Amino acid sequence: MSFFTMDFAKKKEREMERKLRANDREYNLSFKYATNAIKTSKYNVFTFLPLNLFEQFQRIANAYFLILLLLQLIPAISSLSWFTTVVPLVLVLFMTAAKDATDDINRHKSDNHVNNRKVNVLINGQLRCEKWMNVRVGDVIQLENNQFVTADLLLLSSSEPLNLVYIETAELDGETNLKVKQALTVTGDMGDNIHKLAAFTGEVRCEPPNNRLDRFTGTLINGGQKYSLDNNRILLRGCTLRNTEWCFGLVLFGGPETKLMKNCGKTTFKRTSVDRLMNVLVLCIFGFLAVMCTILAIGNRIWEQRWGSDFMVFLPREDGVNASFSAFLTFWSYIIILNTVVPISLYVSMEVIRLGNSFYIDWDRNMYHACSDTPAEARTTTLNEELGQIKYVFSDKTGTLTQNIMTFNKCSINGKSYGDVIDCNGQRLEITENTETVDWSFNPLADQRFSFHDHSLVEAVKLESPQVHNFFRLLSLCHTVMAEEKKKDELLYQAQSPDEGALVTAARNFGFVFRSRTPESVTIVEMGEQRSYDLLALLDFSNVRKRMSVIVRSPEGKLCLFCKGADTMIYERLHRSCSKLMDVTTEHLNEYAGEGLRTLALAFKDLDEEYFKGWQQRHHVASTALEDREEKLDLLYEEIEKDLMLLGATAIEDKLQDGVPQTIEQLSQADIKIWVLTGDKQETAENIGYSCNMLREEMDDIFIVSANNPDDVKQELRNALNTMKPGAGEEATFMPVSSLGSKIKEVKDEEVAGEYGLVINGHSLAYALDHSTEMLFLRAACLCKTVICCRVTPLQKAQVVELVKKYKQAVTLAIGDGANDVSMIKAAHIGVGISGQEGMQAVLSSDYSVAQFRYLERLLLVHGRWSYLRMCKFLRYFFYKNFTFTFVHFWFAFFCGFSAQTVYDEWFITLYNLVYTALPVLGMSLFDQDVNDTWSFQYPKLYVPGQLNQYFSKTAFFKCALHSVYSSVVLFFIPYAAMNDTVRSDGKDIADYQSFALLTQTCLVFTVCIQLGLEMSYWTAVNQLFVWGSLTMYFAVTFAMYSNGMYLTAPASFPFIGTARNSLNQPNVWLTILLTSILCVLPVVAYRFLLIQLRPTINDKVMFMVRQAKATPAPRTRRAQVRRSSTRRSGYAFSHAQGYGDLVTSNRFLRRPAIVPTSGFSLLGRTTGFSPMGRSAGYSPTGSAQNNRPQHVEATSLQMFSTELDHSF
Repeated sequence: MSFFTMDFAKKKEREMERKLRANDREYNLSFKYATNAIKTSKYNVFTFLPLNLFEQFQRIANAYFLILLLLQLIPAISSLSWFTTVVPLVLVLFMTAAKDATDDINRHKSDNHVNNRKVNVLINGQLRCEKWMNVRVGDVIQLENNQFVTADLLLLSSSEPLNLVYIETAELDGETNLKVKQALTVTGDMGDNIHKLAAFTGEVRCEPPNNRLDRFTGTLINGGQKYSLDNNRILLRGCTLRNTEWCFGLVLFGGPETKLMKNCGKTTFKRTSVDRLMNVLVLCIFGFLAVMCTILAIGNRIWEQRWGSDFMVFLPREDGVNASFSAFLTFWSYIIILNTVVPISLYVSMEVIRLGNSFYIDWDRNMYHACSDTPAEARTTTLNEELGQIKYVFSDKTGTLTQNIMTFNKCSINGKSYGDVIDCNGQRLEITENTETVDWSFNPLADQRFSFHDHSLVEAVKLESPQVHNFFRLLSLCHTVMAEEKKKDELLYQAQSPDEGALVTAARNFGFVFRSRTPESVTIVEMGEQRSYDLLALLDFSNVRKRMSVIVRSPEGKLCLFCKGADTMIYERLHRSCSKLMDVTTEHLNEYAGEGLRTLALAFKDLDEEYFKGWQQRHHVASTALEDREEKLDLLYEEIEKDLMLLGATAIEDKLQDGVPQTIEQLSQADIKIWVLTGDKQETAENIGYSCNMLREEMDDIFIVSANNPDDVKQELRNALNTMKPGAGEEATFMPVSSLGSKIKEVKDEEVAGEYGLVINGHSLAYALDHSTEMLFLRAACLCKTVICCRVTPLQKAQVVELVKKYKQAVTLAIGDGANDVSMIKAAHIGVGISGQEGMQAVLSSDYSVAQFRYLERLLLVHGRWSYLRMCKFLRYFFYKNFTFTFVHFWFAFFCGFSAQTVYDEWFITLYNLVYTALPVLGMSLFDQDVNDTWSFQYPKLYVPGQLNQYFSKTAFFKCALHSVYSSVVLFFIPYAAMNDTVRSDGKDIADYQSFALLTQTCLVFTVCIQLGLEMSYWTAVNQLFVWGSLTMYFAVTFAMYSNGMYLTAPASFPFIGTARNSLNQPNVWLTILLTSILCVLPVVAYRFLLIQLRPTINDKVMFMVRQAKATPAPRTRRAQVRRSSTRRSGYAFSHAQGYGDLVTSNRFLRRPAIVPTSGFSLLGRTTGFSPMGRSAGYSPTGSAQNNRPQHVEATSLQMFSTELDHSF
């Protein structure tokens, strides 16, 4: 015991801190760290059968039928043969096992594919090619360009200057722009020297394995010195090495302990709300079954006491069997007979229906993305109907709503707006693919992928307008972009933010080409002439400043400050002479913001030489101060950034994925609430909210919650709640604690007058998710039409989803594309991964995958709604037909002395659910639809009944049960009365048990088929075949089994010899069948007629319109982007991280000289035949929209960057 305790304590201690030594496997193996092999499969060859059967028999229904089978093996209580239960049970177990085996085989294949990838590992002083699964913690490995990172590594050295590497993190966060990591100098000096790397024995002490993608803490001890390690030294598994020839890394975490796998977590078993309701109903049915059997057992005891002795002459009792024991045996006999109230074929059919509807998703060509050759995929077959009940959608932003491509759309220069398409009458025209674009042939250095439609701006550049030239000169000088020139005149920009890349690319195409930079200079080509500007100072961006400036000296010796930033910040620092220009530019900015564009204001200032020298000296003193350095620098920046002259403004579109605003609008009309959970900063998230029409100027109010302490967060949420519902804030404040106790209280939906939006940042959200504040936050958020959470961590995303799941009885869906979305995807009822060019980590953890966000509309409004409608119809009908089938046994018990005799033939009992009624109900459940997909899009409100569980609920179930009771009464007593004392036309008696059984079961088959026809809304050839084929099959099998030949083959198994041909040739039998069928369905027809006339549902109304239209409606019109002015200031387009300016102006990097360009510009002057039209094209941070990066790229100027400043990862 003591040894176990010590060992357990040792494990706990090891989890507190990770210790490892480079190139020392023996030392590292003593800690028993996980290997780099991953395992996502559940079974192997030996464990599959026992584990799978154990899991299947954990389902109440399967365990119930197993017990039933055991009871049927007892002769004293069984009046049915064992095959009536064992055949369907084996079929269910086999189908489920086959599906589970297929899924697990795919997981094995995926694991083997990953585990058998190859990587170079330094072992015993030599590089060996090893499988990923054989890599161990403490190994030094070599990665090459475009190779996946094998494990979580400490970067040791690289081929790039300053030991930088460039990684793409699409697998982790869905972002395709490159991020930069940098090794420590002490390890970077080893380079690719194998002997030095093999001799490296540094020890690392760091945090234990965790799922924090954006944080790492640790230390490296080497040569007696201790070095601090943070996230900027770490390469995470799942990233891809880009633009780096090679690098070496030390393995810190392997396999299941990597941050990527930690974010995957355990796959939880998800069940639909229909499944959860079914469990409750099945328990109720079991209780009802016990009550019925108890009633019949009591009836048997009474009958045995009163009349049983009269039959002992030909039915002698066995020894020791009295009336009480007979009742006990009868109870169990009726348990067996009446078990069809919960038929096992129900679960078989549900699996088949879900599988079929999953195939519809996979096969849907309207959800196929041709550009990336990516179809939609249903990665699970158990959640389809849940897609028809979604109330809340939680979406990531980058890569999900947006393409992470910035587009230079418009600009305002000296009071004139450029970018709109204007016709000869001065009217704005809509820009289409056929709109003429600017010809860039005059500029050999232009990026031909950039398109712009306003020829008047090109003319202004060619006419050498001073303001226009100064505008683009600012864009080409004031930035931190790096230029790579692999071949002559082939420029590739590496931008830390896509916003800057778009602006510099725009300046490049309009003749102001940024070529290269050093710490002291920036080289640009102005209209064909190369000019080098001295870079004297770079006043870096920060989240507080919201602007950046550069101070440059022109080749002529002129000093100038160029500044760009948020318009609110720039306007406060303008010279008084700019007031009129500021008013005009403000109108343009409001117009751009109203269109959802991201704006920047641009300004400049000529500097006096003497003043600047004094300022520069003070700047040097402040930048070297040991105390309050940041504050002193900010004061100096404020001093020089004043009395600026306004140049104009830019407008950039954060390019959305196709159809995102329209999809959000459609989902909103379907009463689906969309919350955006993003790691981006607040300004970016707000801009996307406006671009997607989630946030609108017409809203009554948009609440911004950005407090940094719990009390202020509570107050801001309380104020928001009071604004929407006066007095509600106080109610939330004094909410009794008991309502938040062990029994979770549902937060009901509340109505609010007006439309509101809520934007909350990560710091405030951390306090809002606290137990004392979460109800206040949830109430305020649920009253808003739009909720945007920015700067949130992956854990917070999951917490928000869990909060809604906990207190709202609503179905949630999470959609994302990166590993930072995995926790959210797994927490929601439904997880959807965006596949395609971005990372696949979210897809691997999702239930469904689509190529673009816009396909979510079809997934929910068409496939989800149809799946839910079909499943509900199936359940209502299935319970009806089986309750009706079973209740006839109940009534028959009162006429057979409670002897547990069946009213039907045993073969009919066996084949009723498997053959006679299986295909028609499957046909309805696979092909039925109330309206087609076009009408579903035309009327999104058709989706609302699913959210309210109107198609199948406890109420609907009990209505179905009452209908079955009525039908069973008609099905038993009408044939009983018709057959009582009845003779054939030849005088022979047909009032025998076998003839009555045949008549009753024939009436039942006809009734359930007619009822199915009433349920069906959409008849196909397959449905017709299934219905008529099942009736034909019934008669064919009945005549065959009741034939002389079958009786002679097995007399005990086929006792109904000749019954079919003797009964079904009588007119009165067919008249009874007709009368019984009509009486069974007549109340249903009357009820539905009155319901449609008095209380029609949305489905009834739309189906009536469909019949009236007699044609498919025209494609729905999309609401056009409304052009409007905006009071929203500073739609700020600058997703830039603070601190990059320091590295740009440092002397700590290497630089290749730029290739000397040749002037290839055409002669300046007005071109003929141009039409003043306008708009733009985009900048992708990876160089192309499809992220097809060039192979074997040489070292780039982006090597100047230090990733210690990249706070976004």
